[in-house]
Amino acid sequence: MEVFLNYLQYEKRVSAHTVTAYRTDLEQFAAYLQKEFGENDIRKADSADVRAWMMQLMESGVTARSVNRKVSALRAFFRYHTRMGDVEANPMEAVTAPKIAKRLPQFVSQDEMNKLFTEELFEDTFEGWRDRLIIELFYVTGMRLSELCNIKRSDLDLYDCSVKVMGKRSKERIIPFSQRVKDIIVKYLSLFDEKYANNSKNSFIFVASNGNKIYPKAVYRIVRKYLDMVTTIDKRSPHVLRHTFATQMLNNGADINAIKEILGHSSLAATQVYTHNTIEKLKNIYNQAHPRA
Repeated sequence: MEVFLNYLQYEKRVSAHTVTAYRTDLEQFAAYLQKEFGENDIRKADSADVRAWMMQLMESGVTARSVNRKVSALRAFFRYHTRMGDVEANPMEAVTAPKIAKRLPQFVSQDEMNKLFTEELFEDTFEGWRDRLIIELFYVTGMRLSELCNIKRSDLDLYDCSVKVMGKRSKERIIPFSQRVKDIIVKYLSLFDEKYANNSKNSFIFVASNGNKIYPKAVYRIVRKYLDMVTTIDKRSPHVLRHTFATQMLNNGADINAIKEILGHSSLAATQVYTHNTIEKLKNIYNQAHPRA
């Protein structure tokens, strides 16, 4: 297991989050094999073992989406060890993952986002300007939570109004932002320099009250706090603001390939899910406007 996880981390350069998730899934499967069959080596499992584990998970209430993620971890594990010659036959070739009901990405409406920025919900303090900039960057760039937490002063180009982020698998990309967001950045950085004069000019721009780099859970709470004020959708997270960015860009006529590049998707298929939101909007307009609908 460790050899495989090191391969993911150092050769494939997948995110730390993915490595942690795969480790958890593999350890759960290993614990199942040990308990049911007294087997300590995952590589000796066959397709029947995997299907039995999947059935046990679903009977215990684990969702099909979560089971699918665990199956993906096993697929990657056995594919690696088959290629290395440690496994003669890949058992995952005879395993079918459970079907997942398609869900449209949730997003905040344009009116709700406008309300958030026009009703003076952010305090005129360092923390208030920090929170506003966090929300603004998620909304106008569609960046990921990990990308936002890792922004340094040197990643900002205020002349070009753009920010450099490090995406999945260490892929850099440049994302543009508006003059309005630039003004917020300038204001925030001036407050930052007043409050943390001893911080390095190349430090992370988003910090907690002690001046250290902000952690993801804190950003999640900030986003949740402000979205609670303007929307009642089920999910109110940084990723929902990423969905909001993509959906509203499409609804306002942006080219889907441009959105793909800004989001840092490796394939167009990942971006096309947002077209379903656009189609649903058209259906609603049709049903409301057509006399025979």
